[in-house]
Amino acid sequence: MRTSDVDILIVPGWGDSGPDHWQSRWVRNLKTARRVEQEDWFRPDREVWVARVVEEVGHAARPVVLVGHSLGVATILHAAGRVDGTRVAGLFLVAPSDLDALDLWPCDEGQDWELIAASFAPMPMARLPFPARLVASSNDDFCSVERAQTLGAAWGAETSIVADMGHINAASGQGPWPEGLLTFGQFLRAMPPC
Repeated sequence: MRTSDVDILIVPGWGDSGPDHWQSRWVRNLKTARRVEQEDWFRPDREVWVARVVEEVGHAARPVVLVGHSLGVATILHAAGRVDGTRVAGLFLVAPSDLDALDLWPCDEGQDWELIAASFAPMPMARLPFPARLVASSNDDFCSVERAQTLGAAWGAETSIVADMGHINAASGQGPWPEGLLTFGQFLRAMPPC
């Protein structure tokens, strides 16, 4: 498959993805990509966020590939059992925030992690019914390497750990993230045609 064969639904995490984030760049540069907008990026509510993903999948004109980052990964996982499975071609999951390890998360950004965990935790552990690719970083403050590998195995996702890319966002220097776009392209090419 190619990007033109699918609707790419970008699912950001807490606070949305700023203009320099690779997700925002993909929305601007990939013709079939669009962001799943949320009413409140700073006070996430699982039911509201999941309902938006389900709604956007329902509006898609082509097979859907969901692309999640951080809390967007958990949002996609919670939505996996509620979306029309015949419409989803695959999941591209990047830098999941491990909702079961809040005590390890950094405290310097002013977020109410407890509020987020109350709505989204625990991390879904069911095997995914779609092809999935998980990309995690070796030094992500929000998810350890071991946990990323455990999550990927539970989800049945092909998992890769990239070296020293932090939370794989603009703040960690991964704004354009060309390696991610290459990995995404490889993931699409390996997917069976719909």
